[in-house]
Amino acid sequence: MTDSPYTGAISGTTRLYAVLGDPVAQVQSPGLLNPVFAGLGIDAVLVPVQVRPGDLVEVVRGLQRVGNLDGLFVTVPHKTAVAQLADRRSRTVEMTGSANALRREPDGAWLAANFDGSGFVAGLAGAGHSPRGRKVTLVGAGGAGSAIAAALLTAGVDSLSVTDPDGPRLTALVARLAEHWPGRVRAVSEPTLHDSDIAVNATPLGLRPGDPLPFPPGALPPGSVVADIIMKPRETPLLREAAALGHHVHHGMHMLTGQVDAYRTFFGLGVPRTDGRRARATSS
Repeated sequence: MTDSPYTGAISGTTRLYAVLGDPVAQVQSPGLLNPVFAGLGIDAVLVPVQVRPGDLVEVVRGLQRVGNLDGLFVTVPHKTAVAQLADRRSRTVEMTGSANALRREPDGAWLAANFDGSGFVAGLAGAGHSPRGRKVTLVGAGGAGSAIAAALLTAGVDSLSVTDPDGPRLTALVARLAEHWPGRVRAVSEPTLHDSDIAVNATPLGLRPGDPLPFPPGALPPGSVVADIIMKPRETPLLREAAALGHHVHHGMHMLTGQVDAYRTFFGLGVPRTDGRRARATSS
């Protein structure tokens, strides 16, 4: 427990978290998680840190040596590269090759995990679009896409087709997934939309003005679900066009809100420290 009640002000006892990305203007995690810290009375703050890909190793290694930094959140384009900078990796990270969160362990080692997939599926189910038994098309086999693919298969999709312009990356991902879910996942050169119940954009397309659509929603059957993992802008061009066609749209923010409880558990938020360092919380 802390020596005195947390007042909400940043001080010498404040624990640090950083979210790494390039760009970072679109990140929503500080606006979501800093109020969680405050509401739980946790003396901590999450800040965005813009890191170019060429600087990632140097920045991560430096942050891992900051004594009052307890965790890292990771967004595009670093989720695959950062997985290799951890000392230990969760089963999901080993399977998908990507991570979106790293925490400092009691012995000082860093553990990588990925909650993109479980958060996406939780958000999808919470919005009434359970993927169980559905045919799903996923566009993007990068850091978030690989985690989403594994989570969709875990959730019981009937079939999953995945496409990505990086052929070797796509082939490697599908091969890893097929070891666990044989016959239910396949790599395709173009999105197979004509018989899909759910189509997911897990690429950065839509993040910047002028980006092309990741896939044409008009090729989907009527009443399909179109999901985008981009959080800002909320209404991406893909979702706007899908809505105009009468499809059900699923916004990117659902993926993050679906991860909050997992983050609290992973980082021990609201739980007193037991490793000898100063406690991060005054209440559970």
